[in-house]
Amino acid sequence: MELARTKKELLEVKMESFWRILKQELINHRHYRTRREAIEDITEYTGILYNRQRRQAKLGFLSPVAYTQKYYAGLLAA
Repeated sequence: MELARTKKELLEVKMESFWRILKQELINHRHYRTRREAIEDITEYTGILYNRQRRQAKLGFLSPVAYTQKYYAGLLAA
């Protein structure tokens, strides 16, 4: 039971971090006229910037794109 609670707490911390970054980098700098405009902007941010370009600790502080390029470059060199 304790392990499940710990995983849940870790997930909550990660989500709080995501929302903080989203607000700092995107939402606080824009004024949306419609809900649809906000949804489109947030969807683009999460799909392109946050998931593909942001450096990830688990990838050696490379972006997922840079990590993938490095991985395939290593395969070709081998």
